[in-house]
Amino acid sequence: MLTLVAFVVALGLLIAVHEYGHYRVAVACGVKVLRFSVGFGRPLLRWQRPGSPTEFVICALPLGGYVRMLDEREGPVDPSERHLAFNTQPLRSRAAVVAAGPAANLLLAVLIYASLNWSGVQEPKPVLGSPVPGSMAERAGLTGGEWVAGVAVADKEPLPVASFEGLRWQLTQAALSGEDLVLSLSDGEASSSSRQVLLPLSELDVREADAELFRRIGIVAPWSAPEVGEIMPGGAAEAAGLQQGDLVERVDGQRVRDGQHLRALIRGAAGPTGETVAQRWEVQRAGRLIDLEVSPLPVEQDGQWSGRVGAYIGSPPAMTTVRLGPVDGLVQGLVRTWEVSWLTLKMLGRMLIGEASLSNLSGPLTIADYAGKSASIGLSSYLLFLALISVSLGVLNLLPLPVLDGGHLMYYLWEAVTGRSISDVWMERLQRGGVAVLLALMSVALFNDVARLTG
Repeated sequence: MLTLVAFVVALGLLIAVHEYGHYRVAVACGVKVLRFSVGFGRPLLRWQRPGSPTEFVICALPLGGYVRMLDEREGPVDPSERHLAFNTQPLRSRAAVVAAGPAANLLLAVLIYASLNWSGVQEPKPVLGSPVPGSMAERAGLTGGEWVAGVAVADKEPLPVASFEGLRWQLTQAALSGEDLVLSLSDGEASSSSRQVLLPLSELDVREADAELFRRIGIVAPWSAPEVGEIMPGGAAEAAGLQQGDLVERVDGQRVRDGQHLRALIRGAAGPTGETVAQRWEVQRAGRLIDLEVSPLPVEQDGQWSGRVGAYIGSPPAMTTVRLGPVDGLVQGLVRTWEVSWLTLKMLGRMLIGEASLSNLSGPLTIADYAGKSASIGLSSYLLFLALISVSLGVLNLLPLPVLDGGHLMYYLWEAVTGRSISDVWMERLQRGGVAVLLALMSVALFNDVARLTG
């Protein structure tokens, strides 16, 4: 139920903001707006302010919206109101009305990011967990527990890192851009000593921005103590006598570095054919060391066997509050919106030329799933999700597809260059082609949704 509510609220809000951008600029340009609709299908709620020509409507299917303006191309217009019709407006006014929808979504993202910067967000500290065995991070000499104070790309100025999420964002950008990243490491938050480690991200063949990308880099989680958390009834942890709060010192004589390392040791406890491999755990409990035999249960996933103990492994990571002042918060909101927009365009471009997988496309099912998960985590996570989708909606609507806002702007560019509008015949052909491309993209996105949620 939470997933459905979070999805409907997110979609309704983002569509309303998009259409309000069109509506507000249309009114400012002197265009008569007949209807402002959020959703399609049967109207659930409608109202009209006294003296206003606009009817506001909320419909049953929140999968889109529209602003219906007075237009001679859509019906007869009284000569006395011809100056209020959209099609009679100057080119700059028509372009401004069309561009206002995507601009409103981008502005919403800026405000969300800025408000979170101002209020402060709880995020894990930028302390590295143990690297994935054989990964780029391990080959670079990282062992886990390092504090990342800053990052630098190529010859650019180093950027400070305030949280682990900030580090992941820098890793994502650098990997997708094919740029090497230099990490400035210290022994702690207050330490003045530092060393630098180069991650040659340009060597990666990056086709998908997914969890596997971070596993190849080797940085997947912040540092956490190798502690046993909540224990599930009937699992291997309960059978072995483990208790919540046990701190695991060694497994089969090997010192356990952190929670990430312990999870890797547990996963590797299943034999290649699914047999159980018992482990000797040395745990610290109430100030004394206890030896226990733990037999992780083998679980098959994607044709491979891995061990499970039926307990949450790893303590919660150390958190920090990331908060900025009024000016810095707004500037960072603008920067983050630009970075996400540019990253979205780059990924679309790479998919177009075959350098990135089409499996990166997501549809309504994945969006709904992420909406529910982010809402269950907390308000900040849900707002970050809204900002990301708002940027995506704004950028995608600016693509030069005839059925989107970007397509109409493409028509206006033609009109500005040639001095004449595009012919009705070509308009119809382009519209059909745009619909075909859009339906194909939606089909791929829906297929990816089903594959993700059932795989």
